[in-house]
Amino acid sequence: MPTPPLPLNGVPLSWYLILSAILFSLGVGGFLFRKNLITVFMSIELMLNAVNLTFITFSYHFKKVDGHLFSFFVMVVAAAEAAVGLAIILTIFKNKSTLMVDDVDSLKL
Repeated sequence: MPTPPLPLNGVPLSWYLILSAILFSLGVGGFLFRKNLITVFMSIELMLNAVNLTFITFSYHFKKVDGHLFSFFVMVVAAAEAAVGLAIILTIFKNKSTLMVDDVDSLKL
């Protein structure tokens, strides 16, 4: 009968998952309740990093590489989102002189 894998550096697996859930919840809260586009953007990045932590945790637990590969793809998507998202935010600020979500209610710049 195989023995269960040892915890990451002596820390139980559930602590990593709880940390990931807390980070994801903070990201959702920031996305839903904040009115600044930069804060909303950072909240989305926080949610993506929480998902990456979950992927890596399960990858280590099950001794598979799949979680690392999914995490890599999430990082690639996050990098592309950061480049495009920041360009859009800068364009909105240049044209509207505000970054408040309520003031940016039109796709027409």
